[in-house]
Amino acid sequence: MPENNVYDAIVIGSGISGGWAAKELTEKGLKTIMLERGRNIEHIKDYVNATKESWEFPHRGAKPTQQMIADYPVLKRDYPLNGTVLDYWVKDKECPYVEEKRFDWYRGYHVGGRSLMWGRQSYRFNKWDFEANAKEGIGVDWPMRYDDLAPWYSYAERFAGIQGSKDGLDVLPDGDFMPAMELNCVEKEVKQRLLDHYKGSRHMIIGRSANLTQPHHNRTNCQYRNRCWRGCPFGGYFSTQSATLPAAMATGNLTLRPFSIVTKILYDKDTKRATGVEILDAETNKTYEYKAKIVFVCASAFNSTWVLMNSATDVWEGGLGSSSGELGHNVMDHHFRCGANGTVEGFSDKYIYGRRPTGIYIPRFRNIYDDQRDYVRGFGYQGGASRGRGVEIAEATIGADLKEAMSVPSENWNMGIMAFGEMLPYHENKISLDKTVKDKWGLPVLKMDVEIKENEKKMRMDMMNDAKEMLEAAGVKDVKTYDAGYAPGMGIHEMGTARMGRDPKSSVLNGNNQVWDAPNVFVTDGACMTSASCVNPSLTYMALTARAADFAVKELKKGNL
Repeated sequence: MPENNVYDAIVIGSGISGGWAAKELTEKGLKTIMLERGRNIEHIKDYVNATKESWEFPHRGAKPTQQMIADYPVLKRDYPLNGTVLDYWVKDKECPYVEEKRFDWYRGYHVGGRSLMWGRQSYRFNKWDFEANAKEGIGVDWPMRYDDLAPWYSYAERFAGIQGSKDGLDVLPDGDFMPAMELNCVEKEVKQRLLDHYKGSRHMIIGRSANLTQPHHNRTNCQYRNRCWRGCPFGGYFSTQSATLPAAMATGNLTLRPFSIVTKILYDKDTKRATGVEILDAETNKTYEYKAKIVFVCASAFNSTWVLMNSATDVWEGGLGSSSGELGHNVMDHHFRCGANGTVEGFSDKYIYGRRPTGIYIPRFRNIYDDQRDYVRGFGYQGGASRGRGVEIAEATIGADLKEAMSVPSENWNMGIMAFGEMLPYHENKISLDKTVKDKWGLPVLKMDVEIKENEKKMRMDMMNDAKEMLEAAGVKDVKTYDAGYAPGMGIHEMGTARMGRDPKSSVLNGNNQVWDAPNVFVTDGACMTSASCVNPSLTYMALTARAADFAVKELKKGNL
């Protein structure tokens, strides 16, 4: 084996978790290679659509062409299919999967992964999130509690740059925030009316997001362009490209290898350790091996599990980490796409400034304290208020006439909120390898067998009706509810297929994100999740990755790995 194929650490994947793993391991002195299956995207230089205006795209970038619909049969099911970010999404036909039950799998195979396209909403899990499984007898118990992760949440927030307000809520713990973005005039009024009506038991806050409100680590603060997912030339939001990759590169300890599909983790049954990985070069179809003392698997929840499954040996037929029988099981997502909206009166002389890249957030209020429903867990809301055009005259909607029309006082204010609900970790919701179907590179694909169940369906009724009740209580008029339907995967928060736990008989990973069956292999992305909470999970992945990397390096120095 050539000397340059030997490293201290291997990181599989370059998204939010992989970027954090690379940063932490290199800063602690480890020679690290980060393997990414897709192409490289360089910060600023490769954000080809970042400065384009709407009229420079076919159909203003909003509507897909017939060719796009044909090329992206999965992506077309929801909003991600549009012309402004098309190159960031995987071509479905090149990377197929099998749907035993419908599953919408939206992937980004390139350096940075979905850290380039994510919604940036960044919330901590609360103390109840880590306790609920044990208390309710659902799934397995988290092998940690909130206090174990709290310092790592702070560590991640301080580096990533999270804007938000300190609200003093048990249900949504405060963090180490940058100054918060502002609620607009309507949102401020609705916030106060909700507080008054519900006597301080329901809150509406600015959505906490990974957007800078002041310069930070050679990154410029947000410019309110609201084009984040095209890639930000200012580095105004957290991504691998803007934040963790530059930090890792600055150490001189990182090698980045794009077009590197990790096909298996190599395992030595005598030492019970991984020795490295095998990759398939996505451009040449040649196979290479890389050796290392530790392996961080951060390929995104399902692909990380695919790598583990495809690493089957005569020791474990079901793959590395399969000894418990839980590998591939307990798929979770966040179910959403239901809520309410209506019109707001009394603000005709008010307008909004800029294009704020976040909205409002209403934290969970169901099944906490004394509230008890006929389902378990809960949901929060995202949304906001906006003002439409002042005068709608078809002949006067361009140029100077349009500007004039926009400046005329208008009652055309709308307020909408959409719920995001927790999905329970059901053992029967699973992914598996389907060796009868192959992708572009001749590799087996995943088969999806996932559905929501009665608990989520009952929750959805509250998600919709509570939205209407709250908006009407806040004085919003003509409130209409909606349930636009949901299929697992649409939340783009897939997780849980290699869960953490306290017992190797019922989990894939221990409390330090180590694979029970190979303690020098760490899984720190969505695959590791034991439950889903109802908040966006990415901040938790950052904290877990930083915590696991710290542990791994200490154990390595002790000679335990």
